[in-house]
Amino acid sequence: MTKLSVNINKIATLRNSRGGNVPDLLKVAKDLQNFGAQGITIHPRPDERHIKYQDALDLMSIVHTEYNIEGNPVKKFMDLVLQIKPTQVTLVPDADDALTSNAGWDTIKNEDFLMDIISECKRNNIRTSIFVDPVIGMIEGAKETGTDRIELYTEEFASQYALGNKKGINNYIEAAIKANELGLGINAGHDLSLDNIRFFKENIPDLLEVSIGHALISESLYLGLENVVNMYLQKLK
Repeated sequence: MTKLSVNINKIATLRNSRGGNVPDLLKVAKDLQNFGAQGITIHPRPDERHIKYQDALDLMSIVHTEYNIEGNPVKKFMDLVLQIKPTQVTLVPDADDALTSNAGWDTIKNEDFLMDIISECKRNNIRTSIFVDPVIGMIEGAKETGTDRIELYTEEFASQYALGNKKGINNYIEAAIKANELGLGINAGHDLSLDNIRFFKENIPDLLEVSIGHALISESLYLGLENVVNMYLQKLK
């Protein structure tokens, strides 16, 4: 079964919009795990506009499943990661002012940089994943960095699926086959939802983990958080 890691950035965004501690991010993380989520994901950004660095530290005592921290490996981010030592760090090349992640790494151009970061993570027993587009050359480049896994950037798949173009998954299938050949684990995330997750899961060989935040939290406004988590778990079986 593919693991479900829930990105709780949107819970922090809602909390921050009014100040105070409603909704309670730590309680939500605890509840999500009790509801069956197999991981918690956060993506702290330098301006702390949603997840705050203190949240990342506070979650250490709350997350008893997989703790996945995403972000651009600038010094401040890496200092945080090395202090927490989460289960996994997902390296994402987002700019400081990016609204959301919008591209995967050029793993060839950035090979030396990524290799240094990944080596440091490995020395601290942190599993690494690189955010990549479904491009064979980028998958091959990821292998050279020493990463444990890749995370396929799935926005294009989701956009094409919403238009009724199921062939939009073909590049992802090819990328996954190549990753498997190279011995890389496969994660995926970005715009995956209840509408498209089963089709994606059924077509991607050996999909280990998906990280879902925006859609899952939005769907929960109508259907309830516990119900939505279990709906995802059913579709990921």
